[in-house]
Amino acid sequence: MESFAETINAAKKYVVSSTLEQVDWNAELVRGDLGKAVQQLKRESGTGLLVGGVKLPRALTELGLIDEYEFVVHPRLAGHGPTLFAGLSKHVDLQLVSRLEFGSGAVAMRYEPRR
Repeated sequence: MESFAETINAAKKYVVSSTLEQVDWNAELVRGDLGKAVQQLKRESGTGLLVGGVKLPRALTELGLIDEYEFVVHPRLAGHGPTLFAGLSKHVDLQLVSRLEFGSGAVAMRYEPRR
């Protein structure tokens, strides 16, 4: 856990917001045209970008800007909370690229969009 904390603390982060005025925790605020901003970040990063949350992945999917999806399914049913990709305007077909099972019962699956 400690090495993860060191890695995440050191990582450059981008926060997409139309309401925040400033951010901290080694982060940069992204505003304006989301598509243009993300395309520029993808060109600059060289190693890829990771996306979290609920609204941002849906918006980037709508723009066709996600090259790879990774889902980790945990062995617990919550029964509440936000739904990932709710309101997506059209379906996106995915192709399984890899799958990894953990001792906890969690399963990580990596997909690429079928183009």
